[in-house]
Amino acid sequence: MRILILGGTAFLSKEIASQAVAAGHDVTCLARGTTAAPPPGTEWIRADRSTGQAAYQELAGDWDAVIEVARDPKPAREALAALTGRAGHWTFVSSCSAYADNSVPGAAENAPLLPALPAGTLSTPENYGESKVAIEEATLEATHGTAHLCRAGLISGPGDPTDRYGYWPVRFARNSGPVLVPDIGGDPTQVIDVRDLAAWILRAAEEGITGPLNAMGDQVPFADIVSACRKASASQEAAVTASGDWLVEQGVNYWSGPESLPLWLPPHHEGFMARSNRAAKAAGMVLRPWQETMADTLADERARGLGRPRKAGLQPATEERLLRLLHNESGG
Repeated sequence: MRILILGGTAFLSKEIASQAVAAGHDVTCLARGTTAAPPPGTEWIRADRSTGQAAYQELAGDWDAVIEVARDPKPAREALAALTGRAGHWTFVSSCSAYADNSVPGAAENAPLLPALPAGTLSTPENYGESKVAIEEATLEATHGTAHLCRAGLISGPGDPTDRYGYWPVRFARNSGPVLVPDIGGDPTQVIDVRDLAAWILRAAEEGITGPLNAMGDQVPFADIVSACRKASASQEAAVTASGDWLVEQGVNYWSGPESLPLWLPPHHEGFMARSNRAAKAAGMVLRPWQETMADTLADERARGLGRPRKAGLQPATEERLLRLLHNESGG
């Protein structure tokens, strides 16, 4: 296949490009490349999509498949206008953040979506879900409803730039004292390995699969994640639980970012990491055992440095302070 990836230099899009080359496809990546280059074996068209239609002028011929990973509706619409007439299959990597209601476990692809971001509105992290919905709508309109809308969940695995999933195996592997964890042992987590997601996107393109499909991992209780982290790192550190209310009182953040506890969700998000992935699996999406993702993530984190600055999780000094406070309040 002749495949065009609108990206190809970062995490998911780079993994798609690498797997596509390994499978023998003719792969072109259109990207600025300001921080990294596409994988070896690809043709690299250097272009800045913020320049509008001019970004696509060097692309020649037709494509068996185009893969779009954009977050901003403006360049996504411009790419659709420039390329849909030359693409046999179109994939848009959307997000489970497009759904309007995160409170219902087991929700499938027919669940209501957020309102689309109005045209001309600046796309920001705060309206990420609305931006993805706007691109979905534009994609369906331009492709006459024949695109694959890949609604991805939390993506992790080796090379994860968000530092979320990797926080937990790293924290146990550091062996720097008791580990503060939220009291959510029975709550589900749902992570898809970047390698499995890339393989699914390529398979869907090869087989001409279309429609919205939840590309999400299987549900794993948080307590099992904690146990697997201890096992994978051979850690003897104790896990000290704290209630969600207490953590909020102390200023700990949910989910991601600085001073957070990753995989811990705010109220009314019981379904955010418990969505149905049955349709995608029935269509051919294959998931490796989650323990393999955990082990490979830890190996990657060791290679990158367990003590490196992280984008998500508690700072060591913050965790130590909170553990002391929790100990004192419990009368220990």
